Amino acid sequence: MRVAMLSVHSSPLARLGGKEAGGMNVYVRELARELGQRGILVDIFTRSQDRDTPMIVPLSRGVRLISLHAGPAAPYDKNLLLTYLPEFVSRVRCFADGEDLSYDLIHSHYWLSGEAALRLRRVWRAPVVHMFHTLGAMKNSVARSEEEVETKRRIAIERRLMREVDAVVAATPLDRAQMVWHYGADTGRIRVIPCGVDLRRFQPGDRTAARAALGISADAILLVCVGRMEPLKGMDALIRAAARLLADHPEWRDRLQVVLIGGEDETQATLWNGEQRRLDHLRRTLGVQDQVVFAGAQPQERLPLYYVAADVVAAPSHYESFGLAALEALACGAAVVASNVGGLALTIEDRHSGLLFPPDNDAALAAQIERVLTDAELAARLRSAAVQRAAEYSWPTIARRIAALYDELTAANAANWAVRRLVRVS
Repeated sequence: MRVAMLSVHSSPLARLGGKEAGGMNVYVRELARELGQRGILVDIFTRSQDRDTPMIVPLSRGVRLISLHAGPAAPYDKNLLLTYLPEFVSRVRCFADGEDLSYDLIHSHYWLSGEAALRLRRVWRAPVVHMFHTLGAMKNSVARSEEEVETKRRIAIERRLMREVDAVVAATPLDRAQMVWHYGADTGRIRVIPCGVDLRRFQPGDRTAARAALGISADAILLVCVGRMEPLKGMDALIRAAARLLADHPEWRDRLQVVLIGGEDETQATLWNGEQRRLDHLRRTLGVQDQVVFAGAQPQERLPLYYVAADVVAAPSHYESFGLAALEALACGAAVVASNVGGLALTIEDRHSGLLFPPDNDAALAAQIERVLTDAELAARLRSAAVQRAAEYSWPTIARRIAALYDELTAANAANWAVRRLVRVS
């Protein structure tokens, strides 16, 4: 089987923690690699954002990343990319024709890619599997400013995709329910298959060694948060929670360290986006600028060091369709404190494999962090259960379910076209 995987607006090799690079990039890359191990050939098509990027980059056995020029060779507003979608689709078709390739199935990621997939389906007659990763309607339901609001056009495209693609992959039952509630989606088209985690990379380790590798003192009280610098990630709640902790425990002032991973680091202030500048202003206003550190985006191979080193990994998002960073932290045996929204509320079993709190509630977040920091027995239980919980989400397990869906759809598609040919002949 040969699969065309579409990730139009962001390459799976993009630096994580940037404006358009996060859990979806990891998902696309790791799923493709695991499918390749199963003998499925995967070409991942993305828009080139750099003229010097090679068109074809082999990622692993049977998996290639194809970067195509469509629009400006630079990061570009995702909504404006719709203008260049016809060019992108045309270049995908030219590439396939040039290599004399046919694809058995199209797997698209994010709403922009879904729009491209429907156009390619008309030509290739291949079934389309789509995964949204985030829903515009859900983002709008928690938006706190106009700049956070997704466009009506995105909502309309998402609604059409749910109606027209052959199958939608939802990360959780709640994700599926939100599609039905906000878009009137047909549950018969939706398959619930969670995201996966690389258990070889993300696993428990030696905390002392991890801290030494990161240059963090052994007696530090370390809180870690991983995510893009955008309001949706709720990092402001963590900064306020840190201020509360210091007010209640002034003896922690010289030991507490909050590391925010994503965006640009402390030395790149001129490159900070509006949200990172807002967070910087907040930490200074609250007097915790010495405790809250911008570590910048980190390569994925370095993230396990932070998860292992942390006393607490916080995931204070206002909305997460799944919450891959939290799953990675669980796999490393971290004590995770997360907002009880979206996939986080389902992946993390409250008071067993982690602790949950109401979103945008810094007082509740501070209280849950304090519980972990002051109750060694609780922290140990959470860490042990976290590893067991993450084991349920290994990539081989997830890829096997995706591959089974591929087989089902390609068989149905072949049967459908066979019937059409018979009808035409008769």
